Amino acid sequence: MSRTDTAIEEPAEPVDPEADQPPPSDDHAFLGHPRGLATLSGLEVWERFSFLGMQAILVLYFADAVADGGLGMDPGTAASVAAAYGTMVYLVSVAGGWLADRILGSYRAVLWGGILIACGHYAMAVPTAAMTWTGLGLISAGTGLLKPNVASMVGKLYRTSDDRRDAGFALYYMAINIGAFAGPLITGWLGEHQGWHWGFSAAALGMTAGLVQYVLGRRHLAGRKHSAEYALAPDAMRRAVRRIVAGLLGAGALATLLAALGWLTMGRFVDLLTLVSVIAPVVYFAVMFRSPRVTREERGRLRPYVVLFLASVAFNFILFQAYSTMMLLASTNARTEILGFHFPASWYASALGAFEVALAPVVAALWAKMGRRQPHASNKIAIGVVLGGLSFLLMVIPTSGHGGEAYRMAAWWIVGSYLLLGLGDVLLETSGMSATTKLAPRAFASQTMALWFLSLALANGIQAQVVKVYGHVSTPAYFGVNGAIAVAAGLAVFALAPWLRRTMHPVH
Repeated sequence: MSRTDTAIEEPAEPVDPEADQPPPSDDHAFLGHPRGLATLSGLEVWERFSFLGMQAILVLYFADAVADGGLGMDPGTAASVAAAYGTMVYLVSVAGGWLADRILGSYRAVLWGGILIACGHYAMAVPTAAMTWTGLGLISAGTGLLKPNVASMVGKLYRTSDDRRDAGFALYYMAINIGAFAGPLITGWLGEHQGWHWGFSAAALGMTAGLVQYVLGRRHLAGRKHSAEYALAPDAMRRAVRRIVAGLLGAGALATLLAALGWLTMGRFVDLLTLVSVIAPVVYFAVMFRSPRVTREERGRLRPYVVLFLASVAFNFILFQAYSTMMLLASTNARTEILGFHFPASWYASALGAFEVALAPVVAALWAKMGRRQPHASNKIAIGVVLGGLSFLLMVIPTSGHGGEAYRMAAWWIVGSYLLLGLGDVLLETSGMSATTKLAPRAFASQTMALWFLSLALANGIQAQVVKVYGHVSTPAYFGVNGAIAVAAGLAVFALAPWLRRTMHPVH
């Protein structure tokens, strides 16, 4: 029977008039916030548990000897490959927001993203190199779908006039850092005591737990309908899906061919990702500056945002090394005991999440108390960048005058470095995201997360090249030069403060 003379039609998607509406304003079921915040925060706890728990041991797994279950990479190469993985995650995140808006819808994008992440961690639990690379590819794709869309779903829980919105996001970001704290504790202990793939298994179980509670709490979410919010027309959607599938298959076939011919090596793949991470933001900004839909006033606000974008790159270049070079340094040159208690080196990564959980409410309360007297957004970002640089400069002191792995610094040096880095992250990330949403042109308002993710991708892309020299230059020189550059970048933002305050108006 043809579709034109149908007596029986396909069942339509069930109508749920509340699917796209925020919960009632009297929904205070979760700490005074909508019940859906518990669902999304719970998902992020487990997603960060799995992602950062895995990342805390990934570079150690890469660098460990093959005989001990690792991949036997040179430390610099291990850090470079781990950074390239981060680059790929954030580049895919740019596409993840578009797919949710145009094809999948937020709920399904997050669901399928979580499924891909879980499958990736299960793949990495299999002790073969091939399954490791397969798993990292799946996790990259899944995180790209999940990460940019969970935050947008949190925003949909509140009406524009709801005063609880900022506090809700504060709780949500605290959940992120709880996962960042807990993940390395579990995966790190399993990885270093039972085997790296046991750690990856724990990450898989964590993501599975997050998915289960996400599905069970679905009815409390706004934006839970199956169709996309700004869906393409049916014909255009079919064409887009065909092109995406064809492009992925074509890219996979080309990569396989080039790898078989010996041209696409791991090193060249890392270099390619770095190149893309540089080109993408340049193209993105060029499109915005030249777009006829961007007004002269909006174009004027884009110029200061370029400065803040570069400040984010400088800081996150340091921050992401908390899970690469700092982990390598902790495993070879730091004591793994405090007050007689011995712990895995990867547990140092948990200190960063712990400091951010503790410091975020303190900083938020300080800004609330200061009101209009609080520093301008650009100065908060500058302070964050300087603190990031100081966290690396601090490592020059305990590593100077020592060579090899015989010397072990006290644990407090690395803990102190992470304290500076955690405070810098709290200052920069909250102010940077807020500035992004306020300075982006109206025509590109729905793509503000893409802008922020491109700064993270570029930071990882640069890191993928710089960390190659780790282990080939002296440790004090490595941390000293990188830390000094970050401090200089932060001071440059301070120097531009008068111009930034003038051109960013009315952003405070």
